[in-house]
Amino acid sequence: MPFTKLGLSAPLLQAIEKQGYTSPSPIQEKAIPLVLEGKDVLAAAQTGTGKTAGFSLPMLHKLSEGRRASSNSIRALILTPTRELAAQVEDNVRSFSEFLPLKTAVVFGGVGINPQMKALRSGVDVLIATPGRLLDLYQQNAVKFNELEMLVLDEADRMLDMGFIHDIKRILKLLPTKRQTLLFSATFSPEITTLAQSITIDAVKVSTAPANTTVEKIEQRLVPIDKSKKTTGLICLIKQNKWKQVLVFSRTKHGANRIAEKLSKARIPSAAIHGNKSQGARTKALSEFKNGQIDVLVATDIAARGIDISELPVVINFDLPNTAADYVHRIGRTGRAGSSGQAWSFVCLEELQQLKDIETLIQRLLPREIMEGFEPQVKVPETTLSAPKKAKKPKKPKPMNSASAERNGNDRRHDAGRSARRRAHSKSAGKGNTGQRNKTHSSTQRSASV
Repeated sequence: MPFTKLGLSAPLLQAIEKQGYTSPSPIQEKAIPLVLEGKDVLAAAQTGTGKTAGFSLPMLHKLSEGRRASSNSIRALILTPTRELAAQVEDNVRSFSEFLPLKTAVVFGGVGINPQMKALRSGVDVLIATPGRLLDLYQQNAVKFNELEMLVLDEADRMLDMGFIHDIKRILKLLPTKRQTLLFSATFSPEITTLAQSITIDAVKVSTAPANTTVEKIEQRLVPIDKSKKTTGLICLIKQNKWKQVLVFSRTKHGANRIAEKLSKARIPSAAIHGNKSQGARTKALSEFKNGQIDVLVATDIAARGIDISELPVVINFDLPNTAADYVHRIGRTGRAGSSGQAWSFVCLEELQQLKDIETLIQRLLPREIMEGFEPQVKVPETTLSAPKKAKKPKKPKPMNSASAERNGNDRRHDAGRSARRRAHSKSAGKGNTGQRNKTHSSTQRSASV
């Protein structure tokens, strides 16, 4: 199906054609019509399948038909977990909106806040933001949400993994309940489903890939190796294959710095990106990696989320990740949009449990390859495939009619009043008794507190 059949406006089709696209990816074909219809959507697709266009194209179409945002107000909000991903999404949105009279802005930490406040003064149609900086701007009265029409949580699974749930809850309390909400994620999980149930209304669930699967075109290999030989083994592997664009994953920030330094000393141009690096340093390293000035980029899991390179040939896990799902995210940096790629993992005995967890999750044993001269002195035992762990189903909130909701709302007010009277009485009596509030929840209304 061509893009022309999806109901997008002529200016958007012009921008799509300029970008060189002719037909939508599976996730775009499924999601775009639903978003255009105004439905809440929960979408999952593997990394590199065009999730960003899946929500940004129909969003821009809808925004182009409405009124412009007033001073300090925004009409659409896209939340992302990292600065790099926010910048990448902004690039995509600007490209697609080239022929539309819409204003886009991006805000994130690590850079000055004043230019961001200035950009918001005249109003913004699409704001891409990281949660922390958005809350900073709100506290300084630099952004208003009363005109918000659409909310997107991009890489929602990663935001939960990174502990942003509390910031997300605070933001949701500030937003209008009447809005269209879209959640886009690499995978579905019980946590994501629970979150979606609490902030969406009758969301349509779409997916183009089973949860926690790895792309078939990625050639995965495991290299058993002693921990002390990993660095020299990495240098040897890169030089032997004459690779020129390699993404290396390190479990720690210190490790990323050390690996990049060792590679550079071995005359392999390299740089590291992680949370302790300034935004300028991270942007510079990523730019040099994309344009070929450096051959190797060493990254932590969080920093790598904004890396979007269409044909990245090789990913190397210098350390296995602590969680098996992160392995899927890591190697998903290669083999994108139908292209082939290689994923190598250096594994020592101490990482045996992580290896077992990964193989259980992806339901395949990683083929082993011994590097000549780097045979491990401490052997990594052979593994066997275990049955996948069953995910716990999220509890469904009990249905509640409007009368019950009103009664419970009254109960809360009465209980709050009783609690206040008890506290006042306790103060005068020198006692510390406090009342308990009844907790209520209505599944028929959108919960702003998640």
